[in-house]
Amino acid sequence: KVKKARRQTGPVISVPVDVNRRREWRFELPLKAQVEGTLSQGRKFREAAKVLNISSGGAYFCLNAGVVVGSKLALSIDIPKKVTEGRVMILRIGATAVRLEKPEAGNKKQGVAVRFDKDFEFVSPKSR
Repeated sequence: KVKKARRQTGPVISVPVDVNRRREWRFELPLKAQVEGTLSQGRKFREAAKVLNISSGGAYFCLNAGVVVGSKLALSIDIPKKVTEGRVMILRIGATAVRLEKPEAGNKKQGVAVRFDKDFEFVSPKSR
C-alpha cells in the first residue's frame, strides 16, 4: 500500500540562509598596493591602498578617491617575498569596480570590490 503525501496547509516558516555567491575562495591578505584610474570627472588619480582580501578573480580594498561602479582601475600589488622565493615582485593587473561600500562614520575611505581583467604581469619594483 502506497501512502500519499499530505499537502502542508500551515504557515510557511522562512529560515535565513547564508548564501555565498562567490566562485573563488577569498583570502584575507593585507597586501600593499597602488591603485590608478580616472574619476568620472576625467581627473586621474593614484592612491596607496591595502588589499584586505583577494581571490583569483578579484579583490577588496578601500580608497579615498570617489570611484564609481564600472571604473577601470590599474592595480600594482606587492607580492610577499615568502611567495616569490625571496624576490621582490609586483603583480600588475587591470580591474573593474563592481561593488562599492559607503565609508563608515568618521572615515572617508569607501570600500571597493573589483573583478580582475584576464591580462596580468609580474614585474620587479624598478619597472613599477
